[in-house]
Amino acid sequence: MAAALALLRTPWQLGALQIPHRVVMGSMHTGLEVGDDGEALAAFYRERVAGGAGLVITGGLAVSEMGRGGPDYAVLPEAAPRLAVATRAVHEAGGLIAAQLFHAGRYAVLPEGSVAPSSVPWRAARGIVPRALEEHEIRATIDDFAHAASAAHSAGFDAVEIMASEGYLVNQFCSPITNLRDDEWGGDASRRRRFAVEVVTAVRAAVPAQVAVLVRMSGNDLMPGSSTPDEIDALARALVDAGVDGISVGVGWHESSVPTVQGSVPHGAWLPESERIAAAIGRAVPVIASNRFNDLRDAERALERGIVDAVSLARPFLADPTIVARSFAGDFDRVNSCIACNQACIDRSLVFEPVSCLVNPRAGHETVFPLDLPTTTRSRVAVVGAGPAGLIAAVDLARRRHAVTLFEAGEPGGQFRLAARIPGKEDYALTVSSALAELDALGATLSFGVTATAAELAEFDGVIVATGVRPRAIDIPGADLPHVVSYEHAIEHGVPDGPVAIIGGGGIGVDIASLLVEPHDERSRALEFSARFGLGPTGELARSGSSGLTVAQRPGSEVTILRRSGKFGQGVGISSRWVVLSNLRAAGVRMLGGVRYRAITPDGVEVESAEGAELVPARTVIVCAGQVERSALADELRAAGIRHLVVGGARLAGGVDAVRATSEALAAAREITTAPR
Repeated sequence: MAAALALLRTPWQLGALQIPHRVVMGSMHTGLEVGDDGEALAAFYRERVAGGAGLVITGGLAVSEMGRGGPDYAVLPEAAPRLAVATRAVHEAGGLIAAQLFHAGRYAVLPEGSVAPSSVPWRAARGIVPRALEEHEIRATIDDFAHAASAAHSAGFDAVEIMASEGYLVNQFCSPITNLRDDEWGGDASRRRRFAVEVVTAVRAAVPAQVAVLVRMSGNDLMPGSSTPDEIDALARALVDAGVDGISVGVGWHESSVPTVQGSVPHGAWLPESERIAAAIGRAVPVIASNRFNDLRDAERALERGIVDAVSLARPFLADPTIVARSFAGDFDRVNSCIACNQACIDRSLVFEPVSCLVNPRAGHETVFPLDLPTTTRSRVAVVGAGPAGLIAAVDLARRRHAVTLFEAGEPGGQFRLAARIPGKEDYALTVSSALAELDALGATLSFGVTATAAELAEFDGVIVATGVRPRAIDIPGADLPHVVSYEHAIEHGVPDGPVAIIGGGGIGVDIASLLVEPHDERSRALEFSARFGLGPTGELARSGSSGLTVAQRPGSEVTILRRSGKFGQGVGISSRWVVLSNLRAAGVRMLGGVRYRAITPDGVEVESAEGAELVPARTVIVCAGQVERSALADELRAAGIRHLVVGGARLAGGVDAVRATSEALAAAREITTAPR
């Protein structure tokens, strides 16, 4: 299997740098760039380089105070001493590191406001209009990029990457949407790209030849009326002429109505944009593809096409710091794959909270939860429940050489086993399978199909209860009719043909609607994705095959989601909720809120709403009305005086949050082995 990654293993040249392989750790804002002595960021990068990362690109480092994306962005040159701690750590671990030079432009969320090429607000700005930069400020900003590049070199960075994608300042100058100027910095495509070219020229002059200069440019803004493909290709050629050593290709703006990084986006969907850029420049410099790669076998297939030179992955390095080493060893089953949920990474960065990872809650907390904790006493710990929380706890215990036994009364996976049946969430199954492979390799005891009792758990030094949740019953006349089923039943056994009413419009309710109306084959979804958004060929690396349950795709007109109060999709992450709802609306699913349930009948659900009283027709009624704790075991352990900790849904089912569950599980795994017995 390892031989299948022969192209990825090939060294390559980026300017004067020789990069050991063709997997780049892409830029991620972590929130660790500020606020301490640099050790937390250093530990974050050190662990990933030790796990095989060859070239690391930092999160955006602002080139000025006005360039900060928000309060938790570091600013160069001021941050150089702190960042030098990270560069030393990367070099000691054998890696290379690039500083991403960043200016948010009108996307900045700062008390002092924001600046931009023109006074054009964006839709989430809530009436705040950016101030248009004056001529002298434009030239000062170009100087800021140059000074930041020089500071990065002084701090030990091997390369710099100019952020000119995703709708930030350089990208804003290039787009006719945000650049309404009619001077030497705007008015036509040539003048709009002048700012980008002069930034590259200034940065190239500010650092010695051995420092590589990259540009992260937009292959497609995905904004109606923005730069055309021909204009973008011309920009790429101009950047090469200005002296860049490589181009990394991004897509989309924050305000675009086209999803780019969510789980519903087909794997490898944006590869054609990178390939177009590579063709436009005649492969004069290396081109790095990115977005929706979470498996290095897909990255290898991208290189096999012979057009791009490397592939950048970001979130997958959050999920598994050892993704490169394990994949190069052919140990794919143990790679903890990114599931593109965005809940603990992108969603947190958008509200300026420290970034981590749902499936790897150690991410960003390496100094708090080191792997090399001394274990003078090897504890025997039982973990009950093999859902995401239980798996996280068991894996952490096993990695720290404790004797762990994982009990599961049914099949492993918990809510992730169900989620993996939802179109676009198939990768959730990989979280389960990789954890089980890891536990097996580490010698943990797996006891499945067994209901653990307090009596046998008394033999352990401690117990972590991760028994999860069960569906909440509803108190509506007719709820006991045979065509009324729980969401678990619908996912496990499918749904008969005919109209469906879904009671409950939170995250589970919209997932169930997706199960009913979306194709269960990613390649089919890739074709729909391309057609819906008017894109060229996409999804070349989309994976065939279903999630294991075939539910016939039905027209959205047969599906109605009912909700008493609150937002539809409440509980879904902020960067994903709009995508899920947009998909359902596009499919024709009806969403009826503010309802009062009168009764369930053999023909459907009788409701009252602002639209009046009606019978919502339904051959099947699926109940998605929340969950309650599976707390019986915890109660037994408490009564018996057996040392235990309760985590996740078993502790608190309200607003079940997998990020909370896995974070609690990691903390419990540490507490159960370090607290006095």
